[in-house]
Amino acid sequence: MGAFLGLVLGLGLVLVVAASTDDPARPRRQSAAERLHNRFRQRLVEAGFARLGIAGVVAWMLAGGVAAFVVTAGISRSVVISVAFAAMAAYSPLVVVGARRRRRQDTLRGAWPDVVDDLTSAVRAGLSLPEALIQLSSRGPVALRPAFAQFAVDYRAGGRFGESLDRLKDSLADPVGDRVVESLRMAREVGGNDLGRLLRTLSRFLREDARTRGELEARQSWTVNGARLAVAAPWVLLALLATRRQAVAAYDSAAGLLVIGSGAGACLVAYRLMMRIGRLPVEGRVLR
Repeated sequence: MGAFLGLVLGLGLVLVVAASTDDPARPRRQSAAERLHNRFRQRLVEAGFARLGIAGVVAWMLAGGVAAFVVTAGISRSVVISVAFAAMAAYSPLVVVGARRRRRQDTLRGAWPDVVDDLTSAVRAGLSLPEALIQLSSRGPVALRPAFAQFAVDYRAGGRFGESLDRLKDSLADPVGDRVVESLRMAREVGGNDLGRLLRTLSRFLREDARTRGELEARQSWTVNGARLAVAAPWVLLALLATRRQAVAAYDSAAGLLVIGSGAGACLVAYRLMMRIGRLPVEGRVLR
């Protein structure tokens, strides 16, 4: 018996010493390439292009660039001009992703107050939070029905409300949706009779936020349109000049390459600068 107690005591001392001397496991630090990859993948999810993936976007860029090069080369017979338009065509998928992401966020921002109102009505009718969320798959705004339909499938399969909410946030990929989901999670965990009041307050806040942001976007739309027009005008002129042999011969040289390259750089810098000056603050997903 004494030997057994001594063995247990010795094993305990070994475990204490090992726990005090071992370094805690540190999470691996992501490289710049991994952070860029994750950030772009998140942008695709927020734009609704999750199924396309990064490989699909790269293939889209290559196909657009090659097609633009072939078409421009057949019209102008100039390698320099063809490369310039091929570069713009290859960059255009990134512009489409950004525009789709902003349009989707605007659409969802306007739909969330109606979602909260539907939840308020369902809770008043005596439904539980999971049942109220499930009914949004058929009665909610059209833009959000697929996400809530997937929530219904997840919840009916597992019955775990918290995990189903996490998957709902991932499918929505929206900062406003994150706030709504976390508010519902807190109301579910804390309980009480203030759920209706919380939902009404949240609905009023979301409507005021959407109305204020809509007014600001309407006022700064002239800045965005002016930036796009200023960038597009020189390239429309270049496309018209590409049909004239004398202009093509002037640009199809080292000096022409320098002019087009410097012009492209100036347009890119000016466009990004004007967009940054006129851009409204974008709400990040801090509750992911």
